[in-house]
Formats: sequence, structure tokens, C-alpha cells
Amino acid sequence: MEERPEELRRAIGVPGAVLMGLGSIIGTGIFVSIAIATQVAGNGVVLAIFLAGVLATFNGLSSAQLAAAHPVSGGTYEYGYKFLSPLLGFTAGWMFVVAKSASAATAILGCIAYTFYAFDLDLTYGASVSAGLALLVIITVMVSGGIRRSNRVNKVITGVTLIGLAVLLLVAWWRGGIPKEPLQDLAVDFEWNATLYATALMFVAYTGYGRIATLGEEVLNPKVTIPRAIIAAMIFIVLLYLLVSLTSLHIMGAEAFGKTIEGDAAPLMAVSKLLGYPAVEIIVTFAAITAMLGVLLNLLLGLSRVILSMARRGDLPVRFADVQKSTGSPNVAVWTTAVVIGILVLSGDVFFTWAFSALTVLIYYSITNLAALFIPAEMRLYPRWMAVAGLVGCLFLAYWIDPTIWIYGLAVLLPGLLWHFLRFKYRRA
Repeated sequence: MEERPEELRRAIGVPGAVLMGLGSIIGTGIFVSIAIATQVAGNGVVLAIFLAGVLATFNGLSSAQLAAAHPVSGGTYEYGYKFLSPLLGFTAGWMFVVAKSASAATAILGCIAYTFYAFDLDLTYGASVSAGLALLVIITVMVSGGIRRSNRVNKVITGVTLIGLAVLLLVAWWRGGIPKEPLQDLAVDFEWNATLYATALMFVAYTGYGRIATLGEEVLNPKVTIPRAIIAAMIFIVLLYLLVSLTSLHIMGAEAFGKTIEGDAAPLMAVSKLLGYPAVEIIVTFAAITAMLGVLLNLLLGLSRVILSMARRGDLPVRFADVQKSTGSPNVAVWTTAVVIGILVLSGDVFFTWAFSALTVLIYYSITNLAALFIPAEMRLYPRWMAVAGLVGCLFLAYWIDPTIWIYGLAVLLPGLLWHFLRFKYRRA
């Protein structure tokens, strides 16, 4: 039977889906957020990484069984509509677009900063924005070429990043030994309030696993591929985050590592400098740049698929639902996503966007877990308590976000809900 033009092509197996998830996770999180969380919690960041990983696993399993039960593009936006209500579905989609657009803008600015640092160039506002917009256009052209091409590039980017991190870890262990001290210091340098706040920040660094779920219409055998890919990606990334954080704390100490986020160098760049091997520094720099590119690539893919789903339901103009026959890519949605990200790139405010992403992502995954509670028994893959744990955990961590960020979050959410209400009222009329 001939594939309909409006359908996306199923072209991704388990390895490709795992790499797609890793490409979304390994980026701004590992190269930036660990140092941010360390600045907040000191050695408590080790516990924060573990707690965030456990919560992210619960969320990942909820996403997996939702994607297996309803394998279409759009993630929690579609799950909210199917298992909850149009209002919650729209809220999830709106929050996803806002949160991940900010994350994509952060990845662009981070990539440019790493690049300029590598070539010892002065990073002015004009240079940062101009180079960032140029990079955005290049990646958008690549994504609009179709999922097969994007997936191949993602594999290369993720592979280079993993090699760079492996070199950093192996050289650091060879020079400084196995990093045991941070675990011993945890009992001395530990506060629950700071650790929970750091956990909220680190949770955002894990949420790229949702990238796999948003490709529900483009993976082979979704009921098998999606759960396996999410679980495999989460196990790998929790271990990687723990190894990188323990190694960084062992080489620099918690206070010094936390302060690197305020300096000119990237946190892992500061760690590599202390090892005394210029080759390692070059490798880590290149890995950081490719990681940011991977984040941007995968966020463009995920955001465009959510916009595609919202347009299909009429929550956005129907023009955004067009899929190009030759590539199988929703090009209008892809370029619309790029425009939104480009506007955020103009702000250059990476610190605010990270905290803002934390709040909006926690809201998004609260709806994810709530939807998982309403999956029919015959379609359920995992026990209901996992979704309950994920829901409670997301709401609890959201409590620790700065109240100022909550005000900004409501300022973005309320206009979206007003648009949805007026659109729904117009359609009924």
C-alpha cells in the first residue's frame, strides 16, 4: 500500500532511537548544568544527579508506555488529548514549545561561545547573535532534508561527543585516580534545600529522552523500539552524568568547579586544562561544540513534530501540518520552529532560559505522568505507581523553582490558554 503524503516515514530502529535520545541529552546538560547545580549544592550535586536520574527514569517509562499505546508524533501534547482533555493536551504542547525553544536558543549560544573560545576570538553580543543565527539556518536546512539525513548526522555528532568525554574521563582517572573523595565529602557538604533545587536543575538535563517519544510516527515497531530505546538511553546517561560529575569534583573541588560557570571557560574545559594535556583540551572543546550541535538538531526535530501535531488538531494554523512529499519532512513546521528559536537567540540570556526551562519542563512532564495514569489496563506496560511517583516528583521539584520564574511561566501560559479558549469557542460556533 502506498504511503500517504501526510504521513511521516518510519525509518528509525532501536540503535538510532537511542542515539537520537542521547543526542538530545548529551549537550548543554553535561557541559553546563552540572556546574550550575554544583554552584547551588556543592558536593550534593552527586545526590542531585542520582535523584534527578531516578525521577527522569519514571518519566521515561511513562513516556515509553504512552508512546507505545499511542505511537504518533507530538509527545505529551497528543497523549494529553487522548487520555486527559483538550485543555491539558494543549497546555503540554504549549509548554513544550516554549521550554524547548529556550533550550535550543541556549544550545546555539553555548555552541558559539565554545567555538569562539576555541579560536581565541572576542565574543561580543553582535558576533554571538550573528553567528548563532547563521548556525540556526544551517541546521534547519539539514533537518528540513528529512529524518534519514538528520539521523545519520546525529549519529556522527553523538559519537564524537562520547569519544571526547571518554578521553577526558580516562586521562583524568590516569592522572588523579578513581574519584572517591566527592562521595566521602558528600556527608560534610550537604543541604537538603540546595540539593533539591539542584535536582530540579539537573532534571532538565535528562529530559532529552522525550525526543524518542516524539518520534512515535517515525520509528520501526513503536511498541518495542520506543520503550527499549528510552530505558537504554536513561541507564547510559545516568552513569555518564555521575562519572563526569565525580571526576570534575575530584579534579577541581566542588567550590572551584561551581565557579567555572561564572568565568570565560566552559566547566569541562576548566577540568581538562588542569590535566596538563593540550590535546585533551582540544578534544573536549570539539566534543562540546558537537554536543551543542546535537542538541540543536534534536530540538529542531522534536519541536517541529509537536507543532505539526498541534496544527493537525487546529491548535495552530493548518499550514504547519504540511509534509513535503520528497523528503517526508514537515518543512513549514521546521522553519516556524527556527523562527521562534531565532527570536530567543536575540535575547542572549542563557541563565534565565535554563531556569525557565526547568519550570516549564516540570509542568510538561507532570501532564505526561498524569496521562499515563489513565492508560487502559490492557495497554499498560508498567505499574501505575511509577506514573504516580513521576507526577509527585515533578510537582515537588517545581516547588523549589524561584518564584520569579513562576511569574514568567504564568505570563507565557495564560496567553496560550486564552488563544486555545477563543479557538475552541470559534470552532464550536
